[in-house]
Amino acid sequence: MNTDSNCFELLCTRCERLADFLSEVRRDYPDYHGRPVPPFGDPDARLLVVGLAPGMHGANASGRPFTGDHAGILLYQTLHKFGFASAAQSLSLDDGLQLIDCRITNAVKCLPPQNKPTGAEIRLCNSFLSRELETVAQGGVVLALGAIAHQAVLRACELKPTSLKFGHAREHPLPAGRHLLDSYHCSRYNTQTRRLTTDMFENVFRRARELLDSTP
Repeated sequence: MNTDSNCFELLCTRCERLADFLSEVRRDYPDYHGRPVPPFGDPDARLLVVGLAPGMHGANASGRPFTGDHAGILLYQTLHKFGFASAAQSLSLDDGLQLIDCRITNAVKCLPPQNKPTGAEIRLCNSFLSRELETVAQGGVVLALGAIAHQAVLRACELKPTSLKFGHAREHPLPAGRHLLDSYHCSRYNTQTRRLTTDMFENVFRRARELLDSTP
């Protein structure tokens, strides 16, 4: 997508630890994207899927959220099943995949060491998410993958991160008539331990589709 500069900065270095880490990653993996990862999908989407952060050999390598690692397998299959994606796999930036009325982003746009951003880094990146949430129309759906993404969405909406409790398949009201849906993250750990099953994940997207289809 052609990302609004207010929602994303490819050369952002506001988090010193993350900027230094990405410099090391680019030296070690010169063929990787190795920079902040832009949102992907429809700029006018009514469904915004929010993950945590790029993975080392996934989005950090490919330059597209949830592309190139295990976490993206179930996500893109499910998006396709419910009519939000033109194909069931996301392989690379040039694979022709299109998202339909959907956009995917992350609470933190840069790869963090050990996949663990600090609270300060999440807060510094939150202004991008806040401006991106403003593009979601009234009645739209924000789907948070995991508790940290859930809290980041609340902060971006100027709500206390603890004001609405995270829980799989929970549904919460957001300002401007938007809806927040929660899901466990589609990580390898969660899917292999069956903390998150395919049916559980699909039920959340089924509810997202119901909410969007009921909105004029």
